[in-house]
Amino acid sequence: MFHWLTQEVGQSAVTYPVVFAAAGLDVLFPLIPSEAIVISAAVLAAQGDLFIWLLIPAVALGAIVGDNICYLLGRAIGDPIADRLFRGEKGEARLLWAEEALRRRGPVLIGIGRFVPGGRTATTFAAGTLEMPYREFLAADAFAATLWAVYVCALGYFGGETFKDDLWLPLITSFSCAMTVGIGFEVWRRLQARKGKDILGDELPPEISPENA
Repeated sequence: MFHWLTQEVGQSAVTYPVVFAAAGLDVLFPLIPSEAIVISAAVLAAQGDLFIWLLIPAVALGAIVGDNICYLLGRAIGDPIADRLFRGEKGEARLLWAEEALRRRGPVLIGIGRFVPGGRTATTFAAGTLEMPYREFLAADAFAATLWAVYVCALGYFGGETFKDDLWLPLITSFSCAMTVGIGFEVWRRLQARKGKDILGDELPPEISPENA
């Protein structure tokens, strides 16, 4: 059943818009498994069902569009949206952390935030609420989104190339690598927070406690 489904999806031109949408919407709806969808499509590309040279631009453009929507929402109606997206102490602390860090190293944090669980939404939204110059945001986000697209597609593609006769093994391997990187960034962030520093090594502002940063 799974083999039949992947064949049908892989041979359909609809796959590219689906990947574009998944890469864009997960910044507003984090429960959408964008990495899983992209990796699955890249595995199919390695097996000849999709074109990797079309997949990477679709993923990058989708991510850029989604980030820009989140930025514009933050800039236009920041406070009401923040109340919904960042509920609870941890959510508020994460947004505050992103805002303070953006004031110091905005472009760098836009890139790093993409690889930290929940960081993409927090940093792009905070960039809007802080009215980070749009050209500066767009340049940093375009670079980060392209880098992320190449990275995620490469995981699936080279995994699919290595295990051409299997579908499950490259998927599991690629998912594991992606999760390891994400968890690694989060562990490093927490270790830095315990030292009273942000992920870039700067001192955290006093309003953010190490436990909630």
